[in-house]
Amino acid sequence: MSEQGIFISFEGIDGAGKSTHIKSLAVAFEQAGRSVVRTREPGGTPLAERLRTMTLHEDMDGVTEALLMFAARRAHVREVIAPALAAGKVVLCERFTDSTFAYQGGGRGVDWTTLEKLERLALDINGTGVSMPLMDEPLTPSLTLWFDLPTELAATRLRGELDREREIFLHGLVGEDGTVPVDGCLRRGIPEEAAQRLFEEIQDFA
Repeated sequence: MSEQGIFISFEGIDGAGKSTHIKSLAVAFEQAGRSVVRTREPGGTPLAERLRTMTLHEDMDGVTEALLMFAARRAHVREVIAPALAAGKVVLCERFTDSTFAYQGGGRGVDWTTLEKLERLALDINGTGVSMPLMDEPLTPSLTLWFDLPTELAATRLRGELDREREIFLHGLVGEDGTVPVDGCLRRGIPEEAAQRLFEEIQDFA
């Protein structure tokens, strides 16, 4: 396995099992001799965690929410993700920029062109002091694992309206290069064999 940094994002509706699979894959990578950083969005740094609290609990319009999300992501990328990748580590991140397009774009109605501009600004690490090769494109995951399951099942894990959330991810992620759908129906505490099977499958992508 190459010691080049690997960045894997975990996307999908709430209750699909992202956190459970991150823990399992972290163990699999560590057993393979890799150093792993587990993190989440919004969050991952003290500033980003404060911005997370604001977006979750303060009343604001969609554009304000999107600006705060990308501000949190900028800090997260500069302080955690990019340095870890430069050091050859595996970064496993619960949610990344796809969630912003789903929630603030599809859910809150923020124009996608605006989100794309903010994405480029937030994820451009050139000139930030992080020692990585110059990049012509924004920093993006090596692989995105999209966890899908029927909203009825997700609702038994987390109460709420989930149909619209799942629809946004379906239209935004399915079929994209570098995106692997994962059956979210696997229960919490998945067997080690299932985690190992997923670990083996992603080697061709990561």
